[in-house]
Amino acid sequence: MAKQTIRVVISGGAATGGPPLGPALGPLGVNVLSVVTKINEITSEYAGMKVPVKVVVDTETKGFEVEIGIPTAAALVAREAGIEKGSPEPGREFVGNVRFEQVMKIAKMVNQKIELQELKPVILQVVGTCRSMGVTVDGKPPGEVSQLIAEGAYPEQTGLE
Repeated sequence: MAKQTIRVVISGGAATGGPPLGPALGPLGVNVLSVVTKINEITSEYAGMKVPVKVVVDTETKGFEVEIGIPTAAALVAREAGIEKGSPEPGREFVGNVRFEQVMKIAKMVNQKIELQELKPVILQVVGTCRSMGVTVDGKPPGEVSQLIAEGAYPEQTGLE
């Protein structure tokens, strides 16, 4: 049973039969339209975001499996904050705001990829991403939120009561 793996990064919900998928899948004899449809179906929740995708094709049966990765924390923060990109001067100029609940949502998504037992380090990573992008958390500078987390101000959300 011969299998070939194709790895690409596509815009969520917007894969096409053109490059990079079509040229990579065509020679393997798989139905490119079926693969594209499946990818668009499972990446639709990440519309407009770059999503890593892995397609495993069985070259004998022409069957395929599609696995999607998680977009970067920065892409998830941008989506939640409703911005296209971060601030040109993070720390001085803020371009968006997210609620702490949105930070938790992003942290849980990111943790699916890294699978840590404790969520607090992932939450701090997401808050750090907010800092580097010029995005406030609950209207506060991210550095202040990191300090509040360290002092135990969000115990019920971080699971650290």
